[in-house]
Amino acid sequence: MMALMLFGLFFLLVFLRVPIAISLGVSSIAVLVYSSGIFGLEMVTDIMYTSVAKFTLLAIPFFILAGVIMEHVGISKRLIDFAQTLVGHRKSGIIFVTVIVAIFFAAISGSGPATVAAIGGILIPAMVKNGYKKETAGALVASSGAIGIVIPPSIAFIVFAVVAGDQIPVTINRLFMAGVVPGILMGLAFVVAAMIVRYTQEKKGAFIIPGGLDTRKATGKERWTAFLRALPGLMIPVIILGGIYGGFFTPTEAAVVAVVYGLLVGMFMNRDNTFKKIYRIFIEAALQTAVVMIIVSAASVFAYIITTEQIARDISEGIMGLTTNPIIILLLVNVLLLIAGAFIDAISAYYIFVPILLPIMLFLEVDPTVFGVFMTVNLAIGLFTPPVGLNLYVAAGISKTNIVEISKGVLPFVVAAIIVLMMVTYIPALSTFLPDLLNIK
Repeated sequence: MMALMLFGLFFLLVFLRVPIAISLGVSSIAVLVYSSGIFGLEMVTDIMYTSVAKFTLLAIPFFILAGVIMEHVGISKRLIDFAQTLVGHRKSGIIFVTVIVAIFFAAISGSGPATVAAIGGILIPAMVKNGYKKETAGALVASSGAIGIVIPPSIAFIVFAVVAGDQIPVTINRLFMAGVVPGILMGLAFVVAAMIVRYTQEKKGAFIIPGGLDTRKATGKERWTAFLRALPGLMIPVIILGGIYGGFFTPTEAAVVAVVYGLLVGMFMNRDNTFKKIYRIFIEAALQTAVVMIIVSAASVFAYIITTEQIARDISEGIMGLTTNPIIILLLVNVLLLIAGAFIDAISAYYIFVPILLPIMLFLEVDPTVFGVFMTVNLAIGLFTPPVGLNLYVAAGISKTNIVEISKGVLPFVVAAIIVLMMVTYIPALSTFLPDLLNIK
């Protein structure tokens, strides 16, 4: 009864287009009042405050701020220019440029929508200029931006570690390194999918490159100049990840270092412009952080009810009652997460589903790190899956296409990502190889 009331009210509110944070909060409060009367409200504020008052979660606002800084100081433009000098002259060079830059910016921002916003304004028009349809260009950028929550540093992995940590220790360092190979595989899959789309359009005669397009191969001097201009941006992942795995600072401290470094880079590259933008940068970062933290606090109350009312145990036992075949169970879990990711954001999904699914994964002896990675890949796919994929709306706004058109364009990339998802799910070594090689626990 409690489970039906909790999930039923939540999905009803989501269906009515009530914001996720409010849907989580209202459904949780309704169940608490139903079970404990008016005294149940006393727990709400305590749970919400406790959920966000954690040192680990301090990394979220600082990584968000670092991403906003990098976007405003021109890092993304310099990364694009450098990638263009390397592969821009090739027939499908713009595809490689898009994916490469998305991976690099993902290693700066840790956020999917932020990655799309940072690179989309430059790369979507560039792809259209190279003969791609607007919806295809927007779809590739939206898909590539989703790599932002898989490649370290990842805000999603931080939240997963916090939520899963209530049941079993999961380190952010190990999750970060485990996301490297799956993130690169997603990038390669998107490149292949985009090339297939291009080939198909060429066969149909729908791919026409305007005359006068510059496909000249960059000289060694041009590449070197572009490299030097992009070097401050290229050093950010090295500093963040090198500092973490070198033992110089924790992930939370790394986020602070990223902010300080970003401000220094901004002042060095464009001193006057950076100072003028500081107020806007902090306001934008504060708004993004507020959205995330409100969701975290509301979702924590939802997760508290799932745990204390034994809802997670009952659902887990119900799933295990259907079958004990690990292959089928993992497939069912993936289907569930793919559907959920299409309607709710990643942070909410962690708080809702980790308490339910982690016990099943532990029973099947699935490494929690592997579970964290394939769950994150699932939710990354949700970022560019209609009807609620955030990346789609950002890319649609930039490419000036409607959501229906870009949703059609994204289908090949969804298929490519699901293939990678199946590989990550059923080949655990893809996630554990690097952490084990580097002895990261």
